[in-house]
Amino acid sequence: MKISSIQGFIALAGVIATVGCQTNAENLNQASILPIPVKEVTTSSTTLQQSYVADIQAVQNVEIRNRVAGYLDKIFIDEGERVKKGQALFQINDDEYRAEVAKAKATLSSAVAENEAADLEIDRIQILVNKNIVAEGDLAVAKAKRAALQAKITEAQSVLSNAEKQLTYTIIRAPFDGIVNRIPMKTGSLLAEGTLLTSVSDVSYVYAYFNLSESEYLQFAKEAKSGDFGKVSLQLADGSIYSIQGDVETSASIFEKGTGSIAFRAKFHNPQKFLKHGATGKVLIDTEVQDAILIPQKAVFEIQDRSFVYVLKEDNTVEMKSFIPEKRTSDQFIVAEGIEAGDKIVCEGVQNIRNGMEIQPVYNSDSTNISEDK
Repeated sequence: MKISSIQGFIALAGVIATVGCQTNAENLNQASILPIPVKEVTTSSTTLQQSYVADIQAVQNVEIRNRVAGYLDKIFIDEGERVKKGQALFQINDDEYRAEVAKAKATLSSAVAENEAADLEIDRIQILVNKNIVAEGDLAVAKAKRAALQAKITEAQSVLSNAEKQLTYTIIRAPFDGIVNRIPMKTGSLLAEGTLLTSVSDVSYVYAYFNLSESEYLQFAKEAKSGDFGKVSLQLADGSIYSIQGDVETSASIFEKGTGSIAFRAKFHNPQKFLKHGATGKVLIDTEVQDAILIPQKAVFEIQDRSFVYVLKEDNTVEMKSFIPEKRTSDQFIVAEGIEAGDKIVCEGVQNIRNGMEIQPVYNSDSTNISEDK
């Protein structure tokens, strides 16, 4: 009896040990299934913001050059100064040009006097012709001389007008309200005709020029209403957004052959003169996308330039699935094809799983608890 009891006890212990090992293996296998955040894909409307490198220019930026040669006598303004239209900026020494005006006036006066003498001569000859003292031919010659003198008067008037105009060019004035830029020449400099004296910029408004590809242009044009492309924003070189939105005013009529792009111009009000001619930035355009399939960037991984996600199957295993992205935002992809509404995708932790692996799916807010448990 004792031997039988001992054998029974040993058998019972073996059964318990076997059951215990199976239980531990099951617990270990269960523990190896990772809890992974999963999201069901849906369609939604979203706003996309595209950025385009922009060249910022003043609505007017004109180089100021002298139209006559001479010594620079006076500079009436300073660099960075605001000027009004017609305000004097520079003066070139005008002694020579005043002398030319005086000379032209004297020539004109001489021609006028000669013409008056010719008129008197014609009157005298006319009397003699009437008395048959001289022939008609003498009168014709006198009239021809007077016509030549009248042409001389016209020429002298033209010379005087040109001399007076040259004199006015010795004062260089602002062509419009604006801000004076750098002044490279100094008082006393000898200026050849056409020397660059400075430039004046009107930055009360600025233009931002940017380029769109042909496909972007077509999409942009379709979304525009009655040719109104709507408001756009301007991102400055430091990453900040300019406080005033602008309007897309116009576009070029042809695509550039080399780049396949077309130029657009946006106009921004600049009341504080904050934006400067020659600055750079980015034009930001918002576009509405309806019924878009959005997936987070954390869910996507790339293999040989193809984009993939892990899709959850009914048995809680994951399967790699490729898709074609249409656009990319700061934190999401818009899907063109490959992913459909209703698909359940792994939205985080893709680096920790492999194709065919079984996971413990965690939906929506439960993912917070997973992060805390870890």
